[in-house]
Amino acid sequence: MVLKVYGPLFASPKRVLVTLVEKGVPFETVHVDLPTEEHKQPPYLELQPFGQVPVVFDGDYKIFESRAVMRYVAEKYRSQGPELLGKTLEERGQVEQWLDVEAVNYHPPLLNLTMHVMLAPVMGFTPDEKLIKESEEKLAQVLDVYEAHLSQNKYLAGDFISLADLAHLPFTDYLVGPIGKAYMIKDRKHVSAWWDDISSRPSWKEVIEKFRLPFLN
Repeated sequence: MVLKVYGPLFASPKRVLVTLVEKGVPFETVHVDLPTEEHKQPPYLELQPFGQVPVVFDGDYKIFESRAVMRYVAEKYRSQGPELLGKTLEERGQVEQWLDVEAVNYHPPLLNLTMHVMLAPVMGFTPDEKLIKESEEKLAQVLDVYEAHLSQNKYLAGDFISLADLAHLPFTDYLVGPIGKAYMIKDRKHVSAWWDDISSRPSWKEVIEKFRLPFLN
């Protein structure tokens, strides 16, 4: 069965795509035109009632929210590819913990930077400089916690690559690239080494080569 992933050019669906590539799961993609608000129109809202990407179909089964899809893929295809959920209950707990950290602490300030630094010129709205400054400060505090943690661990959940690491890839790629704040990663020795490791994985290179926003090329 080939999974169908909607919205592959955008960051959140790339969490799903990199997980699928890691696990060797075949998939196909369906373009969703966010700039023209296709995701807010009735046909798409029938698929995803919140008007967000991705939506994923596995046959007749539908699931959305990128981190939930990552978990679904890693569980269903657990017997192939790397073990991304942890081999023990304790390891699984660490994976889930750092997935939550990414969603609750890391992602919100980075999303603000994505919107107000990278996308504001493209979407034609005035960036909120106060919000940019506050978001950068919040993200710096989170990254200081990561730096301390990664000084004792190769990856977020321990000594193995996991969904927790992969979940960071799409938006951190924006941070070190078009957002222009690579120093936030590079100035932290252990965070920098971790980023160099996970961003050099063949799965991620494949995803960004095949599915990059046109204005980022």
